[in-house]
Amino acid sequence: MKYYPVFLDIRDKICVVVGGGEVAARKAKRLLDCGAKVSVISPRLVPELVSLKEKDKISHIAAEYSDNFIDQAALIIGATDDEKTNARISKDACSKGIPVNIVDDPQKCNFILPSLIQRGDLAIAIGTGGKSPALARHLREELEKQYGKEYEIFLNILGNLRTKMDKNAGVGRDWFDALMAAGILKSIKAKDSKQVQDIVKKITGEEVDFDFN
Repeated sequence: MKYYPVFLDIRDKICVVVGGGEVAARKAKRLLDCGAKVSVISPRLVPELVSLKEKDKISHIAAEYSDNFIDQAALIIGATDDEKTNARISKDACSKGIPVNIVDDPQKCNFILPSLIQRGDLAIAIGTGGKSPALARHLREELEKQYGKEYEIFLNILGNLRTKMDKNAGVGRDWFDALMAAGILKSIKAKDSKQVQDIVKKITGEEVDFDFN
């Protein structure tokens, strides 16, 4: 089966996590990082989820799963250790037309989550069609070594230049190629602020704000 890769905007959308364990906590945190309104359904919560609840980061339904809890959801993640409950979550979500992911059970999903490398707004997703999470993890670890913090900073610089590029049709690719050829990534990695500024100024005529933190 081939999946259609897509990045979803879930800001301010209700996303439901069913389960109160460590896996559910990881899934809830990733959803929060993306700006979702996270609701966790579980009679019990691990300390990490309790902490998020106490800080009003998540809402909590302290009950066993029921399909009426997911009516307003834009997305559902099933992270329980009960196969029958996971099957019900999958069936209910699909019948309501809601995207659903059941952790470690691609047969019950209508979308799967990639292994992800995050460098600020730069996201590199790795998928294996659900066939081998181990391979996806291996590739992620290899790519994490290759794409470091300098790519996050470079992307921020490009973002600052974007409005200037839009006003000068056709220069975007030329600027990008020239910045790369000038070794801007190497200068960023060396935390040479003056050299970075000089490269940007020489190629684009612009000054940009950035920091190495």
